[in-house]
Amino acid sequence: MTRDEVSKGSDDMMIDEYEQKQGNVVPDGFNSHYLKVYYGKLFPYADIFKWMSYGNDGKHPACDQSYFSRREFSFTLDNEVYLRFQSFNSMSELENSVKEKCPVKIDIGPVYSVDPSKRHAYAQSGDNVFTPVERELIFDIDMSDYDDVRYCCSGADVCLECWPLMTIAIKVIDTSLRDDFGFSHILWVYSGRRGVHCWVCDGKARRLTNEQRAAIADYFRVYKGNENSHKKVSFTGLALHPFLARSYTEVLMDFFERKLLLSQEIFSTEERYEKILDMIPDPDQSITSELRGKWQEKRRTANSKDDINVLRWEQLKNVLQSGKHKVQGLRRCVEEIVFSFTYPRLDMEVSKHMNHLLKAPFCVHPKTGRVCVPIDPNRCEEFDPTAVPTLSNLLEQLNIGGLRAEVDNDWDRTSLGKSIRFFRSSFLQPLLKSCKEEMESSYSAKLQQSKNSFSW
Repeated sequence: MTRDEVSKGSDDMMIDEYEQKQGNVVPDGFNSHYLKVYYGKLFPYADIFKWMSYGNDGKHPACDQSYFSRREFSFTLDNEVYLRFQSFNSMSELENSVKEKCPVKIDIGPVYSVDPSKRHAYAQSGDNVFTPVERELIFDIDMSDYDDVRYCCSGADVCLECWPLMTIAIKVIDTSLRDDFGFSHILWVYSGRRGVHCWVCDGKARRLTNEQRAAIADYFRVYKGNENSHKKVSFTGLALHPFLARSYTEVLMDFFERKLLLSQEIFSTEERYEKILDMIPDPDQSITSELRGKWQEKRRTANSKDDINVLRWEQLKNVLQSGKHKVQGLRRCVEEIVFSFTYPRLDMEVSKHMNHLLKAPFCVHPKTGRVCVPIDPNRCEEFDPTAVPTLSNLLEQLNIGGLRAEVDNDWDRTSLGKSIRFFRSSFLQPLLKSCKEEMESSYSAKLQQSKNSFSW
């Protein structure tokens, strides 16, 4: 059955007809026919439009009516065609275009100085006026960047054993953005496969220059290693920076000892513990030889209640912090090991430049069929990437709930409803309230300034 055939009927008929052709088997993962139904019934266009308008869609005299139309959207079609610099004057234009083109991915770019779809006309004028003027401060954290410290999965694969690495990243970055930088309107989104995205949407964040973005990204930068380097992190000064010290005591050490030490079995084999011994500053090899001797003797008895990973970690801490060995940097070594295994690994380039694209929330990941749903940073330990709504189960739920006429929205008949309600209540509504207040304040200040100039 072709997509053209499917698109002839109503959305409900599309589901039923397609299932009949497939022998009532609902395909798992991503399915382009179901994607068309998803865009027709479930994608929250109004919420995306209100978010991207930042209060400029109202009737207030301070509203910039061109604001939304200067935002870049990028579509990736299922034949690997990329449509950059798409722009829309209204929510209905965005909705119609998405339904018509049925992109497998929607990316969001910056707000430009002029309508991005008309950039060529401005280029011919000779004036270099096409430039990004606003963009959320964004962060992209990908699980594949942790492959040297996770042993359960690699590459694009994730499971509940390694997902705590993303939980750590959310806790550390979110706390710092709020406490150290004073940002309030922060949206965390599951990428649909192997990572998380962060959108910082305060007005002062959207107006940051590239240099200021780079400075913030650099503030978070600790991880500087790669697969071939023994030392994965780099600290400066005699003591940890207060932000790093807080992250270490409140998040990193706890997750390392409570979860990762056991789930990743970090000390379980010689190959794994040798990687840790390589991190120890030990010119004469006396410390590493002592620990290696303890571990190779296999002293763990059959009736020992302690896990071998816990046992070896405690032995390592005791040796490094005993003060018996007078080697520079030794006491700092425990911190460096914990940071190497747990500290957030950001894609620095994404955060540094205004013109980077980032996938829109509520897209469906084409490799997994999972929806990119928001994550509550206050309850991120409860988030299960394997339990998020998928395209196939959403369409099943639509079919089952088809007779329930009492709901106002189609997504209320599905498991997506919870995510959309969270997006609205915890992120969008407080953001729009803040935008309205900022607009009123700015407008009143201009009016006052104007009165003052006349009175002069």
